[in-house]
Amino acid sequence: MHRVLALYDTPPVDGRVICVDEFGPLNLTPRRGKAWGLVRRPRRLRATYNRMLAALDLATGKLYYRIRPRKRWREFLDLLKALRARWPGQKLCVVLDNFSPHKHAKVRTWAADHEVELVFLPTYGSWLNWIEAEFAALRYFALNGTDHRSHDEQNATIAAYIRWRNTRAEPKTNFAPDSPIRAWTEYPAKAA
Repeated sequence: MHRVLALYDTPPVDGRVICVDEFGPLNLTPRRGKAWGLVRRPRRLRATYNRMLAALDLATGKLYYRIRPRKRWREFLDLLKALRARWPGQKLCVVLDNFSPHKHAKVRTWAADHEVELVFLPTYGSWLNWIEAEFAALRYFALNGTDHRSHDEQNATIAAYIRWRNTRAEPKTNFAPDSPIRAWTEYPAKAA
């Protein structure tokens, strides 16, 4: 936790802090929202779904993403390679959760060889990943109240939202400045 907060507060001068996570499943089922709608069940519920792998650059506040049918280590490594190509010559500090594809041996080896530091969140600490707030906004503004008929239609809606969002993006600073976690240094002592 302290390493993540330190990166948020003082990013490396020679690098970038990138928050990465998976969003989904992006299934094709009607989503409830705050709009009037018919009070009946859809004729069928489609069972297909995709996953979105996304990265939030704290220096600019922009989101970068890929939508894929699976979320294995291969897809995650492809995202890391794309991020590395976007910022050549800079060290990347990637904040991410403990999902097993993130810890795959080939991912760790590639990261070590390409100046990418994988900074894992503590267990049950997904709220520390700044990208989670962006996912909540994506769900609210782009997906709630929709019933997309195809993945292409759904992907176009997501792409339009992210384009709109990135044109208004600002650097991310001041993560939880008044939170009690800032004063937390160790586990509380157990009562005898």
